[in-house]
Amino acid sequence: METFDFVITTDRCLMTNHHGKEFLGFLGTGPAIGVPESAWKWLACPKIKTDNVGRPHQAPYGMRKVEAKLIDEGFKAAIIDPDHLAPHLKNAKALMFSHHDYFAFGPPSSTWWGITKKEPINYKSFQELVNKPEVQEARKRGVKMIAGGPSVWQWLWREDMIEKVGIDSLIDGEAEKVIGKIAQMILDGEELPRYYYISGEDVPGIEDIPDIKGASVNGLIEIMRGCARSCRFCSVTLRPTRYYPLEKIERELQANVRAGVRHGVIHSDDVLFYGAVGILPRPEPLIKLHKLVKRYYKTIAWSHASLAAIRYSQEKYGLISKLTEIVYANESQSYLGVEVGIETGSPRLAKEIMPAKSSPYKPESYPETVEEAFKIMHEHNIIPAGTMIVGLPEEKEDDVLRTIDLVDSLRPYRSILVPMFFVPMGYFKNKDWFTKIKLSDSHIELYKKVFWHDVYWAEDILNRFYMKGPVYYPVRMLLKLFLRVAKKRMKEVEAWLQAQMKN
Repeated sequence: METFDFVITTDRCLMTNHHGKEFLGFLGTGPAIGVPESAWKWLACPKIKTDNVGRPHQAPYGMRKVEAKLIDEGFKAAIIDPDHLAPHLKNAKALMFSHHDYFAFGPPSSTWWGITKKEPINYKSFQELVNKPEVQEARKRGVKMIAGGPSVWQWLWREDMIEKVGIDSLIDGEAEKVIGKIAQMILDGEELPRYYYISGEDVPGIEDIPDIKGASVNGLIEIMRGCARSCRFCSVTLRPTRYYPLEKIERELQANVRAGVRHGVIHSDDVLFYGAVGILPRPEPLIKLHKLVKRYYKTIAWSHASLAAIRYSQEKYGLISKLTEIVYANESQSYLGVEVGIETGSPRLAKEIMPAKSSPYKPESYPETVEEAFKIMHEHNIIPAGTMIVGLPEEKEDDVLRTIDLVDSLRPYRSILVPMFFVPMGYFKNKDWFTKIKLSDSHIELYKKVFWHDVYWAEDILNRFYMKGPVYYPVRMLLKLFLRVAKKRMKEVEAWLQAQMKN
């Protein structure tokens, strides 16, 4: 069997394609609710197909980048499914972990955990991975343990796990210019840096970022890195902005299509920033991008888009109409999914922590921008998952009430709203965790409003757009069961709360 010096892996919550529906991955950030845990895990993170040595048919995009860089620099490296590690670790020099949320500190995991008081599936799944006998035995044999990925900062909050797992080095940041150096140090038997924060000259330019060599989960491809909006709660704004040329994007589209992946996600922290001048979208590069992607993919989704960019691009250029004409040009696609950051309904808080979030519109009119963008998306069959941050350090009672008002105003527009506990990243990295603070009555009211908004529109989305065709029948039925159970539970909670108020 082929051997690899560098084995790259993650747990089942990420080494999956979520039945080809990226949004289902959100279920892996919470505990099982209303159904057995085995059914919940099957719904959120079913096993992925592998080749005869355990290489997954699709793998997380960031891990594909690390794999490609190591191979390009001449190292024997491969991503291996967590269920196929044992034979590979016998000869490996290093086991490299990556994760979006190692210890479920990130949103929305911490929100699920804080509300239900139950460990999220992704937390339990990673614990199962590091406690596998083959992983423990590899550590004892001296196999180096490396952790990276977007949530590597969480290890600094769990130093006990650094010792328990035997992590030799934490790589924090974009690793393309660094990972080869670390690999060579391992082969040469040199002492590794315990914590390597990537900044300055170590930040990769476009020429340093390799093309992926295998299919990414759900055909996700990156189109740029960085964001110019400079929101204080976000770590992405700490990175420089770099646009991938269309030729590079096309090579990664081809890598996915060669593997039979014909449905994909365009990834950026704001897709509408591709080719922008500052923070103002430009039609030409975006139209060229979408025409290119649709030549290869039958259906696409956007990973993220900003609400101000949606409003501006449509009002200025009719761009949302033009892009959706391209996306819906064939019968295989009738809607477009995207994650959008609402964050707050408070103009005061918007001005305080994210003044450029509403640009080119004034922060004072931010709720209007949110509603206008949701109206535009509704009219163009774009279904947003709108995230909100609850418990920001500067938050006051009136800010929560303004967010509740915004939720009411969004009721006519097809969407899923996701309020999440504040997590200290970006400018706020050293702030206290909101999970230490008790939810106020206004927070509870906000969550109730969001719940009934989401149930209403989730049923509509399932009936009209999502999981069509007989192949998805079991998944649709399980989702509908979950919604029925959730509605019943919420009615019980509301009755209990009313009883407490009377007493």
